[in-house]
Amino acid sequence: QVQLVESGGGLVQAGGSLRLSCVASTRTFSSYAMGWFRQAPGKERESVAAITRSGGSLYADSVKGRFTISRDNAKNTVYLQMNNLKPEDTAVYYCTADLGIATMLKGSGSWGQGTQVTVSS
Repeated sequence: QVQLVESGGGLVQAGGSLRLSCVASTRTFSSYAMGWFRQAPGKERESVAAITRSGGSLYADSVKGRFTISRDNAKNTVYLQMNNLKPEDTAVYYCTADLGIATMLKGSGSWGQGTQVTVSS
């Protein structure tokens, strides 16, 4: 298990930006696929973005062109840059890590505690 700590959430107006960070406590961070999920009230948790060990990225259709996932292996950190935020992006955002991206996208990896993102209209 990897311990994950997210930060960077907050309240922002529509059209604004936020950058989420997630620090992982592991000596083998570069071996992990990393991802961001979100869960809005009354909805299921959904995948937002993922990044492979080699830096390849995947995005949900709803955030393509607005969100960018990146990683800094030297800092054991994965980021989610969120631009042009919309009220429908309001959710708790969770960081996740797994040795395989397929299993990570299924929700089988380690999870952080989540950080709230609220976008006002």
